[in-house]
Amino acid sequence: MTGTKRATLLLVFCAATTSSLYSGTKELGTTAPQAEQAASSSTQTGALSFEFFKTKVQPIFLKNRAEHARCYGCHVLSNRIFRLELLSPGSTDWSDEQSQRNFQSALEVVVPGDPASSKLLLHPLSPEAGGDPFHSGGRQFASQNDPDWLVIAEWVRGVRMGISESAPQTLTRVYVTNSASDTIDVIDPATNRVVQVIHGIELPHGIAFSPDGARIYVSNEAENVLDVVDRKSGEILKRVALSDRPNNLAITKDGSQVLVGIRAQPGVLDVIDTTSLQKVKSIPVDGAVHNVYVTPDGKYAVSGSIENKAATVIDLQSQQMAWEVKFNRPVRPMAFETNPDGSTRRIFVQLSAFHGFAVVDFAKRAEVARIKLPDQPGGFGIAEARGGVPSHGIGVTPDGKSLWVNSTLSNAVFKYSLPDLKLIGHAALPEVHPLGHAPTGAVPEWIAFTPDSKLVYVSDSAARLVSVIDAQTLKEVARIPVGEVPKRIKTLVLR
Repeated sequence: MTGTKRATLLLVFCAATTSSLYSGTKELGTTAPQAEQAASSSTQTGALSFEFFKTKVQPIFLKNRAEHARCYGCHVLSNRIFRLELLSPGSTDWSDEQSQRNFQSALEVVVPGDPASSKLLLHPLSPEAGGDPFHSGGRQFASQNDPDWLVIAEWVRGVRMGISESAPQTLTRVYVTNSASDTIDVIDPATNRVVQVIHGIELPHGIAFSPDGARIYVSNEAENVLDVVDRKSGEILKRVALSDRPNNLAITKDGSQVLVGIRAQPGVLDVIDTTSLQKVKSIPVDGAVHNVYVTPDGKYAVSGSIENKAATVIDLQSQQMAWEVKFNRPVRPMAFETNPDGSTRRIFVQLSAFHGFAVVDFAKRAEVARIKLPDQPGGFGIAEARGGVPSHGIGVTPDGKSLWVNSTLSNAVFKYSLPDLKLIGHAALPEVHPLGHAPTGAVPEWIAFTPDSKLVYVSDSAARLVSVIDAQTLKEVARIPVGEVPKRIKTLVLR
């Protein structure tokens, strides 16, 4: 829908031609059992609420929207799998009996509890937002933030009247900031599909979550602000002014402060209070900040500087620099290994112009080793002009048993066992096939994991994809289309 101004229209499945999903010989409603036809409006069928459907979902099908006919206009035809009942002459709404038949028809095109697998939601959704490749009624959903789409999704999840959310359960989502766009894609690892797209943050960089998952914090490079986003609606709640252009960010373990790395000399971390949503302090560090992390035990923040070739460790209790490590090359992404008591054991540090990573002993406060990645596979990175950043993106699995390291030169992600740092193998990443040129690499940028450490997510910035790797087999098991130049990628887990 790029470049086209049109109202977001939910579930208008109308078209002159019939779609592969919504047309056919099946005529739901005409063969429904008599007992169902006579059911009262309070009937609950299976896991989904008839009352919620009738009161909140069904009115959507009668809405008038600019540039589109109503859903009702086409879906009263008998060859539609999703079929709506004809209104009685002079009536503007369906009777209870008709609503029951509409309800039964809708049940045929949803998977209760799983909006991401429900054709009622996916088929008319824009492919860029995670929908089907083609819908003969057009791309009626620009995004999954459309209020009507969210109503339908609530119904499919099993929400009933008077209940704002379904029963508590573990929620896992993988968030991807598209660094050359104004979007953030949200992936459900259960289906490996994009289930939400957050809009309106130009050049998003780092991302973090409040401990309760209610808020998302995003560093906005275009406007030099920290955007505070409501997770469920995707709406920007506030923009907090920063001292200069930001790069990555991190949140303290208790969620009370967001630390934003400022990409300007002499180098500071802006501290944002998450209660007042105000910048309350700037902590000096050694050099303009590219990345910043909070150690797993929550006691320290660690910033990395490209210009000053330094990693600065901040004591979060005093909010002052505790110590630093200097390198002979610019500092890129980092990952952290813990001791059995949860304290930090080692930091794995990627460096510019080095195809591998440095190992910092946290207790010794010094670099103790430098590990070079294998030369093979090879042949990538030169055409992509990424020779200066041969390896970008590194992460320790949640179970602490392996370290994963991206390679632009190999167009792969390498796996090392922990704590011995033994090379296990690598997983190949997608190739890009420019017209008239030899294939180039995906240019991997960042790494995230599912909480069980079974799946690895790699942002492929040149391919506009996220690769999903099986951690055991080292095979790519899914490719998820996302936005322009996906980079930072982070997993949210709510229990």
